[in-house]
Amino acid sequence: MSDTIKKWHEMNDEWIEPRYVPKEDKIVTNIINKFKARSHEGIKEYGTTLYDNPDGFYKWIEEAQSEAMDFILYLEKIKNLNK
Repeated sequence: MSDTIKKWHEMNDEWIEPRYVPKEDKIVTNIINKFKARSHEGIKEYGTTLYDNPDGFYKWIEEAQSEAMDFILYLEKIKNLNK
């Protein structure tokens, strides 16, 4: 077999054996579903979407600070679970 024909077969063999390509990342899908559920809960509780909420700039800063403080507390709790 000539080198050209051999090379052609080598190139085509790569296409014959498709590599596994996942259609979705289950971790990402799980997080997206959690975001959607949280959004539905928020709409139900507050009667509006986050997008349509009229609260002002500083209110959102306060909310973000509160969430960040909670996050730090949760991390500290996790660190102390095995002590």
